[in-house]
Amino acid sequence: MENASKALLMAGSVLLAIMIVSLAMYLYANFYEETSQIEGNIEESQVMQFNNQFTKYENNNKVTIYEVLSMANLATQNNKQYQFEKQTATGDNYYISVFLEGKGYIEYGLSDLERNIQNTYNEYITEQVSNITASTGLKYYKVQAEISPSTQRVYQVTCTER
Repeated sequence: MENASKALLMAGSVLLAIMIVSLAMYLYANFYEETSQIEGNIEESQVMQFNNQFTKYENNNKVTIYEVLSMANLATQNNKQYQFEKQTATGDNYYISVFLEGKGYIEYGLSDLERNIQNTYNEYITEQVSNITASTGLKYYKVQAEISPSTQRVYQVTCTER
């Protein structure tokens, strides 16, 4: 009889251990799924916030050379952060191009010096300011941002004169 009671205690202990392990695995899986979902939401929010730096100009009728150069500067900072040399944006990576009608691609990459970049941007501003007359005023641009289907990030910004 004594052996039977010991066997029942051992069987009960094993069942209790299996239940505790099962509960732990269930809670782990549940928390892992929630954590993954929260991380996904945070990443999606960060991408939207990043894209908004460029897309906020799309429906704006008063985009000036200053805003265009701000976008080019953001693109250059991004390209340097990801250590890209100047290249053609394809949307397959995080490289961003900014195209300015009449000037071409005005973003830069990793090896371009800040001094040279700022000098070029200052030339664009000086050229536009020197061409202002009472009848023409400052030039305005239409902005079109392209979002990559693979990265969900802006990879191409095109600025055309209005």
